[in-house]
Amino acid sequence: MALSKVDLANQVENQLPQSLVADNVNFRNIVINGDMSIAQRSTSVSSITGSGYNTVDRFRTNMGTAGTWTQSQSTDVPTGQGFATSFKMDCTTANGSLSAGSFLIIDQRVEGQNLQYLKKGTSSAESTTISFWVKSAKTGTYIVALNDLDNSRYIANSYTISSANTWEKKTITYAGDTTGAFDNDNASSLKVQFWLAAGTTYTSGTLATSWESATNANQAVGQVNLADSTSNEWYITGVQLEAGTTASDFEFLPYDVNKNRCLRYYYVHAEGSSKEIACGFYYNNGYLTCHLQFPQEMRTAPSLVKTSGTNYYKAWRANSSDDFDNFNNGIQSPTTTSCGMDGTTGVSGTQGEGNRIITNNASSLIAFSSEL
Repeated sequence: MALSKVDLANQVENQLPQSLVADNVNFRNIVINGDMSIAQRSTSVSSITGSGYNTVDRFRTNMGTAGTWTQSQSTDVPTGQGFATSFKMDCTTANGSLSAGSFLIIDQRVEGQNLQYLKKGTSSAESTTISFWVKSAKTGTYIVALNDLDNSRYIANSYTISSANTWEKKTITYAGDTTGAFDNDNASSLKVQFWLAAGTTYTSGTLATSWESATNANQAVGQVNLADSTSNEWYITGVQLEAGTTASDFEFLPYDVNKNRCLRYYYVHAEGSSKEIACGFYYNNGYLTCHLQFPQEMRTAPSLVKTSGTNYYKAWRANSSDDFDNFNNGIQSPTTTSCGMDGTTGVSGTQGEGNRIITNNASSLIAFSSEL
């Protein structure tokens, strides 16, 4: 039987059309959880008046005297685009007369070591393009900015919500910055900022549409006040920031991959009633200790987030159990991959006894944070 001639050169060359290769760059999105699918802390938090992480992972509220808000992970999404969830801000107490220093920003902070390929601070600095879907009852001008925290550099641009309560896709391109390299470390180098309200401290100058030294007055010029009515809501999803001057289709990641990226910064270990925390032992009489391994290496050695109060945790041992108040001695010898946790309040076991530690209340929580 004769063998057919094999064209090895073309077989290798034509494995995948080049057009598909060019549009198949893995992890091109600098923003993590841009489809708003991961919300470890909560799917809804009300009475927000200050800064912090509340619901959707990696998206932080940054606020000063700009009303009161309910934030949630919403199922209101643009039709036919593949998204299942969005990030929602709902004004519940209005502030129609912002003070000069008022602000409301939703941001994401990015490690410098994830930004080196942008070649910032060199003559080859890459442009970046941000794209997203947005919807609001409040039409008008909104500001999206890139804030270089390593070099106090800033660039902003505006987009317009033209039709109330209608999903619209926006695309903005920022020039590369030839001044100031990002630090090559795991600290926060860049903030991607979505402005929702701004006082005159941030609006009295000229919008910084080119990279410049960060100046408050130039940061949010033209920004509408989303806080001026309790009828105002703002939704966003499909946030993608990538190198280049054009926006590619949103990069949907598998749920597990997306969640693992979020776990680097925040990890819920046990929440609710009768959830396994760890196995441990009594180091001394009345001194309980256990060891935990994180499922994903965290950005830095984390801090412990826990519910404190009466009988939130239970330690089972040979013939009895302790309903103890909290891990009052906190986190011990934390690394990016594991930690110990100790408690003495409400525990009475004998040195050397083993135990199984579980949550003991619907409000019990053990989590770890290494957020930027």
